[in-house]
Amino acid sequence: MVLTSNMNKLDDLLKDQLKPVVKQVDEKAYYPREVLLAIGKAGYLSSQGKSLNGAAAEEIEVVKRTSAYCMTTGFNLWCHLAALTYLRHTPNNELRDRLLPKLENGEVLGGTGLSNPMKYYAGLESLHLKAAKTKGGYVLSGVLPAVSNLGSDHWFGVIGETEEDQRVMFLVSCKQEGLTLKEKVSYLGINGSATYACNFNEVFIPNDQILSDDADSFVKQIRPYFVAYQIPLGLGVTSAAIASINKHCHKQGGCNEFLPVQVDDISDRLEKIEHAIQQVFKEPSKNVTWELMLPIRRDVAYLTLDAVHTAMLHAGGSAYLKNSADARRLRETYFLANLTPTVKHLEKMLTGFSK
Repeated sequence: MVLTSNMNKLDDLLKDQLKPVVKQVDEKAYYPREVLLAIGKAGYLSSQGKSLNGAAAEEIEVVKRTSAYCMTTGFNLWCHLAALTYLRHTPNNELRDRLLPKLENGEVLGGTGLSNPMKYYAGLESLHLKAAKTKGGYVLSGVLPAVSNLGSDHWFGVIGETEEDQRVMFLVSCKQEGLTLKEKVSYLGINGSATYACNFNEVFIPNDQILSDDADSFVKQIRPYFVAYQIPLGLGVTSAAIASINKHCHKQGGCNEFLPVQVDDISDRLEKIEHAIQQVFKEPSKNVTWELMLPIRRDVAYLTLDAVHTAMLHAGGSAYLKNSADARRLRETYFLANLTPTVKHLEKMLTGFSK
């Protein structure tokens, strides 16, 4: 269970360290690296003595509260938790023991690199990285167009395909020789997410950085958590949108009461989704499946879109200032709708399940 006292301390941390830089993140592409490290140093990402589900339940709450202040920072945190997920599941004990404590305790940060592979496994794209086996490891070549939460000392997961039709998953250091990073800051939002195009020019990855030599099976283990950690991005933004709607309830003589969507409509849907995600992770040994997570992930995407649209209407003219919190949340939410798995990606997969 999540301890309320611990979450209150997290709120203090976010108020003191994240709230003052939110506008810089949004307007100046400021990467909130120190905030992310502080969350780890405060112990909120440690899995020591916890089940996978127990750790996930607490970390989902951390992402939700972070995203209520700034979804870009919440997204960075999701990227980092994806890297933690890969290490928590890897059969490579040496790699896990060497790096997992550093990523959990605020010493090192990580990213995911699995947008393209997730689309590959859904039949939407071919794999961008090729892996050639060589003495002591593999050589990776290809380009990943966008990987977030990266920096000079960061690590991230990737999947490469061999000529033998085998897929191998690796944990890559941004310092790896032959890897070139080109920053991307031309997005509608989330420009403080430290997103880079990653060019692999015959990058040698030693065997001790292999997460799994059977990526097809490994992805089936990790992807339920990959998606689960995205859900609180929407929960946090929706909570902030509800607060904005409530703030403006008496505006212009209370005429907001005539709008078709009211705060109770959004709050009721939020409560149902929060209950659903809590039910998934409340049992330490429960098998968290891809099929279980996808409808919740889809529902939170649509809920968040409705929440921020409603907040824009209730706030009125003040929301249309470029630097308003409501406008920022609107832009961030369009990113959430297009974050892999995107809403159309989700609809395709869920239609396949129903057939």
